[in-house]
Amino acid sequence: MSTLTLQAPAKLNLTLRVLGKRADGFHEIDTLMVKLPGLTDQLEFRQNAGFSFHCDDPEIPGDETNLVVQAVRAYEAAAGIACVDAITLRKSIPHGAGLGGGSSDAATTLLGLDQLHDGRLGAARLKELAASLGSDIPFFMTPGAARCRGRGEIIEAVTQPPPALRVLLLKPCFAVPTLDAYGRWSGSHHLPGISAAPQKTNGISLVNDLERPVFSKHRFLAELKLWLMDRCETLATLLCGSGSAMFAVLRPDADAEALAKCARHELDPGLWHWAGSTGA
Repeated sequence: MSTLTLQAPAKLNLTLRVLGKRADGFHEIDTLMVKLPGLTDQLEFRQNAGFSFHCDDPEIPGDETNLVVQAVRAYEAAAGIACVDAITLRKSIPHGAGLGGGSSDAATTLLGLDQLHDGRLGAARLKELAASLGSDIPFFMTPGAARCRGRGEIIEAVTQPPPALRVLLLKPCFAVPTLDAYGRWSGSHHLPGISAAPQKTNGISLVNDLERPVFSKHRFLAELKLWLMDRCETLATLLCGSGSAMFAVLRPDADAEALAKCARHELDPGLWHWAGSTGA
Protein backbone atom coordinates (compact mmCIF):
# COMPACT_ATOMS: atom_id res chain seq x y z
CA MET A 1 0.00 0.00 0.00
CA SER A 2 1.66 3.25 -1.12
CA THR A 3 1.95 6.24 1.23
CA LEU A 4 2.95 9.86 0.61
CA THR A 5 3.93 12.07 3.55
CA LEU A 6 4.31 15.84 3.18
CA GLN A 7 5.10 18.68 5.60
CA ALA A 8 2.92 21.82 5.70
CA PRO A 9 4.92 24.76 7.14
CA ALA A 10 3.64 27.66 9.23
CA LYS A 11 4.15 31.26 8.08
CA LEU A 12 4.97 34.63 9.59
CA ASN A 13 3.85 38.02 8.30
CA LEU A 14 6.90 40.24 8.69
CA THR A 15 4.86 43.15 7.38
CA LEU A 16 1.08 43.33 7.08
CA ARG A 17 -0.52 46.51 5.80
CA VAL A 18 -4.30 46.76 5.51
CA LEU A 19 -5.06 49.28 2.76
CA GLY A 20 -8.86 49.32 2.87
CA LYS A 21 -12.00 47.28 2.33
CA ARG A 22 -12.77 46.05 -1.17
CA ALA A 23 -16.08 45.92 -2.99
CA ASP A 24 -16.08 42.12 -2.68
CA GLY A 25 -16.00 42.32 1.12
CA PHE A 26 -12.35 41.36 1.48
CA HIS A 27 -9.62 43.75 2.57
CA GLU A 28 -6.82 44.95 0.30
CA ILE A 29 -3.51 44.01 1.90
CA ASP A 30 0.21 44.24 1.23
CA THR A 31 2.22 41.72 3.20
CA LEU A 32 5.67 40.13 3.25
CA MET A 33 5.48 36.51 4.37
CA VAL A 34 8.09 33.89 5.20
CA LYS A 35 7.78 30.24 6.10
CA LEU A 36 8.78 28.50 9.30
CA PRO A 37 10.32 25.24 8.04
CA GLY A 38 10.77 23.93 11.58
CA LEU A 39 7.09 24.30 12.53
CA THR A 40 4.97 22.07 10.32
CA ASP A 41 1.82 20.01 10.21
CA GLN A 42 2.15 16.59 8.61
CA LEU A 43 -0.16 15.19 5.96
CA GLU A 44 -0.15 11.50 5.11
CA PHE A 45 -1.88 10.23 1.95
CA ARG A 46 -2.50 6.48 2.01
CA GLN A 47 -4.04 4.52 -0.85
CA ASN A 48 -7.47 3.38 0.19
CA ALA A 49 -10.77 2.01 -1.11
CA GLY A 50 -12.33 5.47 -0.75
CA PHE A 51 -11.69 8.94 0.63
CA SER A 52 -11.45 9.49 4.36
CA PHE A 53 -10.00 12.26 6.52
CA HIS A 54 -8.73 12.14 10.09
CA CYS A 55 -7.02 14.77 12.24
CA ASP A 56 -5.26 13.98 15.50
CA ASP A 57 -6.49 17.26 17.05
CA PRO A 58 -10.06 16.76 18.32
CA GLU A 59 -10.70 20.52 18.16
CA ILE A 60 -10.22 20.54 14.39
CA PRO A 61 -13.42 19.70 12.46
CA GLY A 62 -13.20 16.65 10.24
CA ASP A 63 -16.21 17.42 8.05
CA GLU A 64 -16.69 19.45 4.87
CA THR A 65 -15.84 22.68 6.69
CA ASN A 66 -12.20 21.61 7.01
CA LEU A 67 -9.92 23.20 4.42
CA VAL A 68 -8.24 19.86 3.69
CA VAL A 69 -11.59 18.32 2.75
CA GLN A 70 -12.50 21.41 0.75
CA ALA A 71 -9.19 21.13 -1.11
CA VAL A 72 -9.95 17.49 -1.91
CA ARG A 73 -13.40 18.37 -3.26
CA ALA A 74 -11.97 21.23 -5.36
CA TYR A 75 -9.30 18.94 -6.80
CA GLU A 76 -11.84 16.21 -7.59
CA ALA A 77 -14.05 18.69 -9.46
CA ALA A 78 -11.18 20.24 -11.40
CA ALA A 79 -9.46 16.97 -12.28
CA GLY A 80 -12.63 15.00 -12.93
CA ILE A 81 -11.62 12.18 -10.61
CA ALA A 82 -12.66 10.73 -7.27
CA CYS A 83 -10.13 10.87 -4.45
CA VAL A 84 -9.65 7.42 -2.93
CA ASP A 85 -6.95 8.31 -0.40
CA ALA A 86 -7.12 8.15 3.37
CA ILE A 87 -5.66 11.48 4.49
CA THR A 88 -4.32 11.85 8.02
CA LEU A 89 -3.45 15.30 9.38
CA ARG A 90 -1.10 15.51 12.36
CA LYS A 91 -1.22 19.01 13.82
CA SER A 92 1.71 20.91 15.29
CA ILE A 93 0.72 24.42 14.18
CA PRO A 94 -1.82 25.76 16.68
CA HIS A 95 -5.28 26.68 15.42
CA GLY A 96 -6.38 30.33 15.41
CA ALA A 97 -2.84 31.60 15.91
CA GLY A 98 -2.32 33.63 12.72
CA LEU A 99 0.32 31.16 11.54
CA GLY A 100 -1.57 29.89 8.50
CA GLY A 101 -1.85 26.26 9.54
CA GLY A 102 -5.18 25.57 7.85
CA SER A 103 -4.13 27.37 4.67
CA SER A 104 -0.86 25.47 4.55
CA ASP A 105 -2.69 22.18 5.06
CA ALA A 106 -5.01 22.97 2.15
CA ALA A 107 -2.15 23.95 -0.16
CA THR A 108 -0.21 20.83 0.75
CA THR A 109 -3.30 18.73 0.08
CA LEU A 110 -3.57 20.14 -3.44
CA LEU A 111 0.14 19.57 -4.07
CA GLY A 112 -0.03 16.04 -2.69
CA LEU A 113 -3.04 15.05 -4.78
CA ASP A 114 -1.45 16.40 -7.94
CA GLN A 115 1.73 14.49 -7.15
CA LEU A 116 -0.28 11.31 -6.66
CA HIS A 117 -2.06 11.88 -9.99
CA ASP A 118 1.05 12.53 -12.10
CA GLY A 119 0.68 16.29 -12.27
CA ARG A 120 -2.75 16.16 -13.86
CA LEU A 121 -3.56 19.82 -13.11
CA GLY A 122 -0.14 21.46 -12.96
CA ALA A 123 1.12 24.48 -11.02
CA ALA A 124 -0.98 27.21 -12.67
CA ARG A 125 -4.31 25.40 -12.20
CA LEU A 126 -3.41 24.44 -8.64
CA LYS A 127 -2.80 28.10 -7.78
CA GLU A 128 -6.21 29.00 -9.20
CA LEU A 129 -7.82 26.37 -6.98
CA ALA A 130 -5.82 27.61 -3.99
CA ALA A 131 -7.02 31.18 -4.52
CA SER A 132 -10.63 30.00 -4.71
CA LEU A 133 -10.29 28.29 -1.32
CA GLY A 134 -8.66 31.04 0.73
CA SER A 135 -6.57 34.19 0.58
CA ASP A 136 -3.40 32.80 2.21
CA ILE A 137 -3.40 29.46 0.43
CA PRO A 138 -1.62 30.47 -2.83
CA PHE A 139 1.41 31.62 -0.79
CA PHE A 140 2.00 28.06 0.35
CA MET A 141 2.04 26.83 -3.23
CA THR A 142 5.31 28.69 -3.85
CA PRO A 143 8.76 28.22 -2.32
CA GLY A 144 10.43 30.75 -0.07
CA ALA A 145 9.36 34.25 0.94
CA ALA A 146 6.89 36.33 -1.05
CA ARG A 147 5.12 39.65 -1.13
CA CYS A 148 1.36 39.10 -1.31
CA ARG A 149 -1.13 41.73 -2.42
CA GLY A 150 -4.80 41.97 -3.33
CA ARG A 151 -6.64 39.93 -0.73
CA GLY A 152 -3.46 37.87 -0.47
CA GLU A 153 -3.77 35.87 -3.67
CA ILE A 154 -1.41 37.99 -5.81
CA ILE A 155 1.99 36.43 -5.16
CA GLU A 156 5.27 38.10 -6.03
CA ALA A 157 8.54 36.33 -5.25
CA VAL A 158 11.02 38.63 -3.54
CA THR A 159 14.30 39.13 -5.36
CA GLN A 160 16.24 39.40 -2.12
CA PRO A 161 14.79 37.16 0.61
CA PRO A 162 14.79 38.63 4.12
CA PRO A 163 17.50 37.31 6.42
CA ALA A 164 16.77 34.29 8.58
CA LEU A 165 15.56 35.42 11.99
CA ARG A 166 15.70 33.64 15.33
CA VAL A 167 12.18 33.84 16.70
CA LEU A 168 10.16 32.82 19.72
CA LEU A 169 6.42 32.31 19.28
CA LEU A 170 4.05 32.58 22.23
CA LYS A 171 0.31 31.85 22.09
CA PRO A 172 -2.34 31.94 24.82
CA CYS A 173 -5.07 29.34 24.97
CA PHE A 174 -7.61 31.44 23.07
CA ALA A 175 -7.81 31.87 19.29
CA VAL A 176 -8.54 34.97 17.22
CA PRO A 177 -10.84 34.37 14.22
CA THR A 178 -9.40 36.05 11.14
CA LEU A 179 -12.80 37.44 10.09
CA ASP A 180 -13.23 39.06 13.48
CA ALA A 181 -9.81 40.74 13.31
CA TYR A 182 -10.47 42.23 9.88
CA GLY A 183 -14.05 43.08 10.78
CA ARG A 184 -12.87 45.29 13.64
CA TRP A 185 -10.14 47.02 11.64
CA SER A 186 -12.01 50.09 10.34
CA GLY A 187 -13.50 51.17 13.67
CA SER A 188 -10.60 50.34 15.96
CA HIS A 189 -8.25 52.66 17.83
CA HIS A 190 -4.71 52.31 19.14
CA LEU A 191 -4.41 51.54 22.82
CA PRO A 192 -2.54 54.17 24.85
CA GLY A 193 1.07 53.18 25.43
CA ILE A 194 1.11 50.54 22.67
CA SER A 195 3.30 51.62 19.78
CA ALA A 196 2.25 50.57 16.29
CA ALA A 197 5.32 52.10 14.66
CA PRO A 198 7.45 49.87 12.41
CA GLN A 199 10.27 48.11 14.25
CA LYS A 200 13.54 47.96 12.35
CA THR A 201 15.80 44.97 12.91
CA ASN A 202 18.16 42.88 10.80
CA GLY A 203 17.66 45.20 7.84
CA ILE A 204 13.87 44.81 7.71
CA SER A 205 10.97 46.81 9.11
CA LEU A 206 8.32 44.83 11.02
CA VAL A 207 4.75 46.15 11.19
CA ASN A 208 1.23 44.71 11.48
CA ASP A 209 -1.89 46.83 10.97
CA LEU A 210 -4.08 44.16 12.59
CA GLU A 211 -2.54 44.78 16.01
CA ARG A 212 -4.87 47.74 16.49
CA PRO A 213 -8.19 45.84 16.15
CA VAL A 214 -6.91 42.67 17.82
CA PHE A 215 -5.36 44.43 20.82
CA SER A 216 -8.48 46.53 21.36
CA LYS A 217 -10.45 43.33 21.99
CA HIS A 218 -7.76 41.07 23.43
CA ARG A 219 -5.88 43.22 25.94
CA PHE A 220 -3.70 40.33 27.08
CA LEU A 221 -1.96 40.31 23.68
CA ALA A 222 -1.09 44.00 24.11
CA GLU A 223 0.31 43.17 27.54
CA LEU A 224 2.30 40.30 26.05
CA LYS A 225 3.78 42.62 23.41
CA LEU A 226 4.83 45.16 26.04
CA TRP A 227 6.37 42.40 28.16
CA LEU A 228 8.37 41.03 25.24
CA MET A 229 9.53 44.46 24.10
CA ASP A 230 10.84 45.16 27.59
CA ARG A 231 13.01 42.03 27.62
CA CYS A 232 16.72 42.34 26.87
CA GLU A 233 16.59 39.11 24.83
CA THR A 234 14.34 40.57 22.13
CA LEU A 235 15.03 42.91 19.22
CA ALA A 236 11.41 43.31 18.10
CA THR A 237 8.01 41.76 18.68
CA LEU A 238 4.84 41.59 16.57
CA LEU A 239 1.43 39.97 16.34
CA CYS A 240 1.45 36.90 14.06
CA GLY A 241 -0.97 37.71 11.25
CA SER A 242 -4.41 38.13 12.82
CA GLY A 243 -3.26 36.44 16.04
CA SER A 244 -3.48 35.14 18.69
CA ALA A 245 0.21 34.20 18.62
CA MET A 246 2.95 36.80 19.08
CA PHE A 247 6.51 36.47 17.85
CA ALA A 248 9.71 37.99 19.16
CA VAL A 249 12.88 38.39 17.12
CA LEU A 250 15.67 37.24 19.42
CA ARG A 251 19.23 38.40 19.90
CA PRO A 252 21.87 35.86 18.81
CA ASP A 253 22.76 34.95 22.41
CA ALA A 254 19.20 34.83 23.76
CA ASP A 255 17.97 31.69 25.56
CA ALA A 256 14.57 31.14 23.94
CA GLU A 257 13.50 28.34 26.26
CA ALA A 258 14.34 30.38 29.36
CA LEU A 259 12.39 33.35 27.97
CA ALA A 260 9.35 31.16 27.29
CA LYS A 261 9.55 29.72 30.81
CA CYS A 262 9.70 33.21 32.27
CA ALA A 263 6.67 34.30 30.21
CA ARG A 264 4.65 31.38 31.53
CA HIS A 265 5.72 32.19 35.10
CA GLU A 266 5.00 35.93 34.91
CA LEU A 267 2.05 36.09 32.49
CA ASP A 268 0.21 32.86 31.74
CA PRO A 269 1.16 29.29 32.73
CA GLY A 270 -0.80 27.98 29.73
CA LEU A 271 1.23 29.75 27.04
CA TRP A 272 2.21 27.56 24.07
CA HIS A 273 5.63 28.30 22.63
CA TRP A 274 7.90 27.42 19.73
CA ALA A 275 11.45 28.61 19.05
CA GLY A 276 13.34 28.37 15.77
CA SER A 277 14.27 30.28 12.63
CA THR A 278 12.41 31.71 9.68
CA GLY A 279 13.18 30.28 6.27
CA ALA A 280 14.45 32.16 3.25
